Amino acid sequence: MKSVLVAGYTTRHVAASASRARYDVYAVDHFCDQDLISCTKDHLAFDELDELPFAVDGMLERYDIDHVVTTSGAELLEMPRRLGTVADVAKRFMDKGKTQDFFEEIGVPVPRRLEKGEYPAMMKTLSGAGGWRNACVRSDAERGIWEEFVEHVPCMAQEPIAGQPASVSCLGTGTSALALCANEQILRGGDTCAYAFSGSLTPCRHPLAGRMMELAEKIVAASGCVGSVGVDFVLTDKEAYAIEINPRFQGTVETVEKALGINLFSLHADACRGILPKKRPDPVCFAVRRILAAPCDITINADLSAISADITDIPYPGTSFEEGEVMFSVTGFGKTREEAFASLDKHIRDALQLIKE
Repeated sequence: MKSVLVAGYTTRHVAASASRARYDVYAVDHFCDQDLISCTKDHLAFDELDELPFAVDGMLERYDIDHVVTTSGAELLEMPRRLGTVADVAKRFMDKGKTQDFFEEIGVPVPRRLEKGEYPAMMKTLSGAGGWRNACVRSDAERGIWEEFVEHVPCMAQEPIAGQPASVSCLGTGTSALALCANEQILRGGDTCAYAFSGSLTPCRHPLAGRMMELAEKIVAASGCVGSVGVDFVLTDKEAYAIEINPRFQGTVETVEKALGINLFSLHADACRGILPKKRPDPVCFAVRRILAAPCDITINADLSAISADITDIPYPGTSFEEGEVMFSVTGFGKTREEAFASLDKHIRDALQLIKE
């Protein structure tokens, strides 16, 4: 049996997949939720990202581990025995401006970059994941407020594209790629953090899903990335616009695995060795996951592991959350898109009821 250390801000989705692939799993993680602990041999928690490298070093000194896989927040760390995209390659795609340059170089449709004073404008920080700081502004005044909110870090402005947020889950070898599936993205919405990633539905049945997967294969094959790689898009009636590259496992792991009946970690490991599946797997069902944020300041006293078949990222009883902070994720499955969302809605109701008891 091989061993793997999964390191990053949140690792549960990757650690669980590796455990199902029969790896001995170790983790360095910010949250260390119940379901992460249950699928790992050992773990270390950290508070701030600048503590992460020291936690990784401590785990590697303690155990003889075969592979290291990095998730969000750890992509650029220099790691021994890395199973995934190396830091030097990932670095280009951690910068949204450089990513747009790359898309334009290879001839992929992308939203037009705007000059200051052009509105409306989709504002993004050049670094950062999850889209929680993205915002659409319509004037110099609104842009100024947004820049203050992000503390005047380097940013870019793009022409807003109205359409379906989506993504493609790919496997890359560094020179070739296979798109496993297309996913609908669920965004938080509302007045704050409206463009924050809040879940996914697999598969995406948009008329341009096939076009999007073809573009994603072109992108990943040219990127030099290996293993599991995600490409974000916005789908309109006429075109698939590339938005970002994620040179690591994405938050869609659960829905991809359930919908396709596969183990993504095994396929990731094979791709890192230059092996891709001979063909794209056919979906066996629709799978959906939604990240739930706290509706108000709340302490969860219930043991949510009682409904672990329906939720993930399970907090320990007594964990407190501020309004808007992520609590846990809820899943749903079905033979159709409608059945999957109906299942999700039921599981959300069950979880919220358990919290109230």
